[in-house]
This record gives sequence, structure tokens and C-alpha cells, in this order.
Amino acid sequence: MGVEDKFNNTAENTGGKIKEGVGHATDDERLAAEGRGDQMRANLKQAGEKIKDAFRK
Repeated sequence: MGVEDKFNNTAENTGGKIKEGVGHATDDERLAAEGRGDQMRANLKQAGEKIKDAFRK
């Protein structure tokens, strides 16, 4: 996994956690759901990168 990809995935995951927290704090379920979606997308991207790395070895 490239350093840039890992950084981007971590940033997207962190942003999703923040968005989810703000959504819960303000009772905005749509924002909280977007945050969970961002986290899921980042985790899927990271898993895909790990699979690609496994096949490169």
C-alpha cells in the first residue's frame, strides 16, 4: 500500500468519525449516516489495497 493511499484512507476514516460524532451531537441522523458511510468506504479502500499488496509479494 502506498503511503499516500494509506494517508488518504486514514484521513477519510477520521473525517467520517468526526462527521458521525457531529451528527450524533446535533441529532442529525443524515450526517451521522454519511459519517458511517465515509468510514466504511475508507475501510473498503484500505482492504482493497492490502489485497493488492498481498498479490504483489
